[in-house]
Amino acid sequence: MSVDVPQPDPALLDHLRDDLRRASFTVAAVEDLLGPVAAAALHREEPVPALRATAASDEPVATLVRAFLLGCRVRRDALDRALPTLGARGAHALGLLDASGAAPDDDVRALVDLRPYAASDGSGDVDWWVASDLGELATGTALRTDHVLGVGGASTTLAQVTVRSPRRRVLDLGTGCGVQALHATRHAGVVVATDISRRALAFARFNAALAGVGDQVELREGSMLEPVAGERFDLVVSNPPFVITPRSADVPAYEYRDGGRAGDAIVRELVEGVGDVLEPGGVAQLLGNWEVRRGESWDERIGAWVDASGLDAWVVQRELQDPAQYAETWIRDGGTTPDRDRDAWAARYGAWLDDFASRDVEAVGFGIVTLRRPSDRGRTLRRLEEVTGTVAQPLGPVLGAALDAHDWLSARSDADLADARLVVAPDVTEERYLTPGAVDPQVVLLRQGGGFGRTVQAGTALAGFVGVCDGELTVGQIVGALGALLEVGAEAVAADVLPSVRGLVTDGLLLPS
Repeated sequence: MSVDVPQPDPALLDHLRDDLRRASFTVAAVEDLLGPVAAAALHREEPVPALRATAASDEPVATLVRAFLLGCRVRRDALDRALPTLGARGAHALGLLDASGAAPDDDVRALVDLRPYAASDGSGDVDWWVASDLGELATGTALRTDHVLGVGGASTTLAQVTVRSPRRRVLDLGTGCGVQALHATRHAGVVVATDISRRALAFARFNAALAGVGDQVELREGSMLEPVAGERFDLVVSNPPFVITPRSADVPAYEYRDGGRAGDAIVRELVEGVGDVLEPGGVAQLLGNWEVRRGESWDERIGAWVDASGLDAWVVQRELQDPAQYAETWIRDGGTTPDRDRDAWAARYGAWLDDFASRDVEAVGFGIVTLRRPSDRGRTLRRLEEVTGTVAQPLGPVLGAALDAHDWLSARSDADLADARLVVAPDVTEERYLTPGAVDPQVVLLRQGGGFGRTVQAGTALAGFVGVCDGELTVGQIVGALGALLEVGAEAVAADVLPSVRGLVTDGLLLPS
């Protein structure tokens, strides 16, 4: 194993875990120490307020923040006080810091980023520590090409959108520092985590051991689905290296984000091929980018991929960037900025624009892809939608409930649905808009408070239908009563409202009683 990655010595990890707990090195404690202004600035990769907030404190949590989050040199005796059981010597042995000096007032320097991680993933709250490579903020230099990324926005998003129902076997494809595998251990019997990067697997091994689940995660080296060829899983999660990067000698390729394919080919390969390792009914969830080329709508390209996969598919586009925005985002991500190296910035910017122009790319989409291997009934779901507004995380339970609702509806004709009883979901409210002096509203809106926060405009019949969905009457009884009340007949009301009712059930605004 490489010497520039942490070493998971079991006895020393026990000491580290105990010391981090004793120091209250948690997300809440760190944010309390920094305060809202410095904490927000640190999330934006601006360290100055955090440096000022921790400069005068000798509390253990302040020492740990300065050492492992900010990359500052700290005195050896301060680190010994912050980690009294492990000590600087033990942290050095774990590969966490360089503590080769012997005197108490010698400075020690962190070799890795080690930070608390807390999240709600739909199966409850989690509280771990995650090690990764030090970022640009701590090192002040561009990232190494085999950089192992810590927990970022994309990995947090994937953890929160993953369906967390119990699973027998889970695959974390492209595990990186291992955070998706950690989440999977909470609801799976077997977790297999793969990555092409040996350094990433070393960090994942360390993080699993630090979380106390090292014996639950099987780590394998290899590209894409190769390490699990011929196997089957009930759930596949992947935050793949989906960044679209020019294949040019003067543009560095980073293992954690660049899949080594031209354009968006790596996401296409995964979408089209992941069904080979899914059990019937098995779900795959991944994040990805896709190109939007001249003359196409955003959903045409990825729609062709999901059609080729033969899988049930639900794609939610969350963001759309033009080529210039996209280039700026990922050039900065690699540590190149116009104020640091104007020539490199201009050259790489030009390479990105040329690459996109060569394929007539006008925009790049980013989103969440949920795929499912159909059961004996065959493929029944193809949903591609754009949701760019704020959503209420975690979305995993929402996506899982929507898949269940889709299956429930797919098994029921309108005649079957007439015998069902429905109730309004607890987070749904109704808004009515009237002109002054009017008796009847001009607009009725049904608003979902959680999940995707959907808003549905309801006509008179649909608003009346939803208004009496309390589980007492069947769908057929409500439709019949509305037909009589509106003097149009039950068949007319059914034709008007039942398609919308199905949509409300799928999206969780109405629930089977």
